[in-house]
Amino acid sequence: MKSAHKVATLAVVVLLVATVYGLFRTRGQPDTSATSGSSTNGGKQAGPVVDQSTFWTARWLAQMPTTAEERQVAEDALHLADKDMDLAFAAAVREVEQHPPALSAEVKEIEARLQKSENSVAADQAKVAQLTAENAKASGSKKDELDDRLNLAKAQLELDQDEVDGGKEDLGRAGGDQQARIQALMQEHEADSQISDNTHVIVIAPNQGRGLIHHFQQWSRLHSKQMQLWRAKGEAEAAAALFSTKQNALANEISAQKKGSVDASAPSGTATGNNPAAGKNATEFSAQKSASMLQLARSRSQNQKALATFDKRVDDQTQLAGVYGKWIGIVAGKQRAVVNYALRGIAIILVIALIGLLFDGWIESVLGKTSMDRRQVETLRTVTRVTLQIVAVLFILLVIFGPPTQLGTILGLAGAGLTVALKDFIVGFLGWFVLMGKNGIRLGDWVEINGVTGEVVELGMFHTVLLETGNWTDSGHPTGRRVTFTNSFAIEGHYFNFSTSGQWLWDELQVVLPTGQDPYPIVDAIQKKVLEATSEGARQAEQEWKIAARSRDMSALSAAPAINVKPVIGGVEIAVRYITRANERYQLRAKLYQTAVDLLGGKNQARMGAPVAAATPK
Repeated sequence: MKSAHKVATLAVVVLLVATVYGLFRTRGQPDTSATSGSSTNGGKQAGPVVDQSTFWTARWLAQMPTTAEERQVAEDALHLADKDMDLAFAAAVREVEQHPPALSAEVKEIEARLQKSENSVAADQAKVAQLTAENAKASGSKKDELDDRLNLAKAQLELDQDEVDGGKEDLGRAGGDQQARIQALMQEHEADSQISDNTHVIVIAPNQGRGLIHHFQQWSRLHSKQMQLWRAKGEAEAAAALFSTKQNALANEISAQKKGSVDASAPSGTATGNNPAAGKNATEFSAQKSASMLQLARSRSQNQKALATFDKRVDDQTQLAGVYGKWIGIVAGKQRAVVNYALRGIAIILVIALIGLLFDGWIESVLGKTSMDRRQVETLRTVTRVTLQIVAVLFILLVIFGPPTQLGTILGLAGAGLTVALKDFIVGFLGWFVLMGKNGIRLGDWVEINGVTGEVVELGMFHTVLLETGNWTDSGHPTGRRVTFTNSFAIEGHYFNFSTSGQWLWDELQVVLPTGQDPYPIVDAIQKKVLEATSEGARQAEQEWKIAARSRDMSALSAAPAINVKPVIGGVEIAVRYITRANERYQLRAKLYQTAVDLLGGKNQARMGAPVAAATPK
C-alpha cells in the first residue's frame, strides 16, 4: 500500500474515533441547570408608562414553532407574563391616582380656560331653561321675540359646549386630565388582555428529515431559539431583582410611616386652662392633626397595596425565569439529540471512506498478483477504482442530503437527463437491431461507413469495429488500423455493404499506347481476352442482380465488359471496365495485365502481321 494511501486511511481512522467519542458524549440526557445571562431591564415601572416587554417576549416565544414537549412550559410562560401585565397596569393606575403629575403653566392655563367655558355652559343652560319657561307662557309678538332669543341662547350654548370639549381634549393631551389618563390605561389593558386571550401555542409535528444538511439547519434554529430564551430568562431575573429592591425600599418607607404615626398620635402636654384663644388653637391643631393622620393612613394603605403588588411581581418574574430555564433545558436536549444524529452521519461517512480505502487497497494487491497483461491490469484497476469512487460518493451524498422525498420527480428528471446524456448510446443500441436485420452486416463483410472501408471484425450492441483496408481502387490490403463506429450510423446515416450475394464489383484496366500505333487491333484483342475471362462471372452477376432487384423488366441491366478509347498526351488510352468478384479482383486484374503486356510485346507481333510499338499499362 502506498504511503499516501496509508496516511489517508490513518486520518479517516482518527476522525472516526473522534466522532465515536462525540457520539458517546452526546448520548446522555441534557443538563437542565442554567446560569443567568446578561439582560436588559425588562420590569422597570416608572410612572404611568406600562412596560409590557415581559408579555410581548413570552407571546413571541409562544408563537414560535413548538414541539409537544415544549407546549406546557410555553403556556406557563404565557400565563405568568399575562399575570405580570395585569399587575403592571394595576400599579400604573394606582401611581396615577396616588401621585398626579405636577401641573405646568400650560396645564393651569388650559384648566382656567376650561373652567371658564364650563361656567359659561352652566349660565347658557340656565338662560335656555328660563327662556323656555317664559316662551311657554307667552303669546303673540312676545312669543316670537322669545323664540328668537331662545334660538340665540341655544346657539351660544352649543358654541360654549364645543369650547368645553376642546378644552378637555387639550387638557388630556397636555397630561393634566387624570381621569382621562386612567381611562386610557384601562382601555390599553383591555386591548392587551384581548390579545393575550387570543394567543395560543403553536404545536408542530416533529420533523423526520434526514441528512447532515437538515440536521445543521435544525440545530441552527434550535440554537437561535435557545439564545432568545436565555435573553428572556435574564430579563425576568433582572426584573425580579428590580422589583425586590423596590419592595425593600417601600417596606422601609412603611416602617418609617408607622413610627411617625405613633409619634404623631402621642398626647400634647400643654394645656391653657380657660384661655379661649388657646382652646381655639388647640381645636384647629387637633383638626389638622386628624387630617394629617387620615392622609398618612391613606398613604400607608396605598403603600401596602403597592408592596403586595411588588411581592406578586417578584414571585411571577422568579417563576417566569424558572419556566424559561426549563424551556432552555428542553431545547438544549433537542440540540444534543440533533448533534448526536449529525455525528452518526459523520461516522457513517467516515466508515464509507474507510471501507472504500481498504477495499481499494485490497483490489490493488489482488491485481498485483495476477498474471494478466499490464494494459489489462491497468484497465481493470481504473474501472474498479472509478466504480468504487462513484458508489462511495453516492452513499455519502445520501448521508449529507438524506434520501429524496419526491422520488418520482427525481427519477423522472434523472431519466430525462440520462436520456440526453446517453443519447448516442441509446441510438447506437437501437442501431444494433437494424444491423442484425436482413439488410444489415455480418462479421467478415466488406463495408464502407462514413468514408472508411474495411472488413467487419467486431459487431457489438453499441459499436462496430472495422479493420481498415482503404478504397477499392487502391491495393486493398489492410492498413492495420481498427476503426470503431457507434451503431447510430445505421439509423442516422448510411453504410455500403460490398459482401452481399456474390460480392460483385466493377474493376477497370487501363493501357496507354504510344503515338503512331494503330490502337484498334489491340482494342479488339484486349476486349476478346476480357470477355473470355469474365463471361461466366458476368452471367452470374446479372442473375443475382435480377433476384435482388425483384423486377420483371431487367433487360437494360448488363454485366458485359465495356471498353473506351480516348487520346491522351503521348498516345492513346484504352480503358476496359469489367465485372468481377471482390475476392477474385486482384487475381483477375493481374491476369488481364499480363495478357495486355503479352499483346503489346514482341511475342504477338508476328501473329498480328504488323510491327507493334511498346505500350505501357496504366
